[in-house]
Amino acid sequence: MKAMILAAGLGTRLQPLTNIKPKALLQAGPYTLLEFAIRKLKKHGFNQLIINVHHFADMIMEYLSANDNFGCSIVFSDEREKLLDTGGGIRKAAYFFDDGNPFLVYNADIVGDIDLTRLYDFHLFSGNLATLVVRRRESSRYLLFDELLQLTEWQNIEKGLRKIVRFTENPPQPFAFSGIHVISPELLPLLDNREVFSIIEAYLEIGKSHRIGGYIDESDLFADAGKLKSLKEAGDIASKIIL
Repeated sequence: MKAMILAAGLGTRLQPLTNIKPKALLQAGPYTLLEFAIRKLKKHGFNQLIINVHHFADMIMEYLSANDNFGCSIVFSDEREKLLDTGGGIRKAAYFFDDGNPFLVYNADIVGDIDLTRLYDFHLFSGNLATLVVRRRESSRYLLFDELLQLTEWQNIEKGLRKIVRFTENPPQPFAFSGIHVISPELLPLLDNREVFSIIEAYLEIGKSHRIGGYIDESDLFADAGKLKSLKEAGDIASKIIL
């Protein structure tokens, strides 16, 4: 099966560590973040991977070559000339997903023990064009879903912003996005024609007329290693997960 690892980010919240190497190659317990992501995907059958690269791209390519791609087939989506954000990055890599099957997208800084096989199977029977993994955790930004776990709204609590996808009779429930999603190929032609855009922005627009759903991750172990204070936590969690 095919998957994409988003590894092109600048990692500014992890400076000064990311001044000398990409975020994806920071150490989290026994693994680099990128190795954890690859081994996690491979464990659940995703062994054909595309990885977008920008910040210290050559370092990532050399690292994977030196480790024989950890037993996976890997190609790169080169964003060295311009960082395309999550939506633009997925759109640029769309050619790779040519087998007609849904594919998984995994942020390189996510460490957890979610069952990706169960997630993928859920998506296959959900009718969603995209299924977003979410958790009940504190965040500055939330995705809101109705009782059928269909996307209804986005909120930025710190800035007091909200974007409505559609109105519901009952109050929707807020969840934090976990940086993992499954996308059906039918969604790709609906993506924004801009070169640089956020995939969340695209979901908010597409969700007005199509099913964009949520999948609640209630696993015990989870960390977003995108900040210095959470990198150690991610390492502790990675040490507990057998890959």
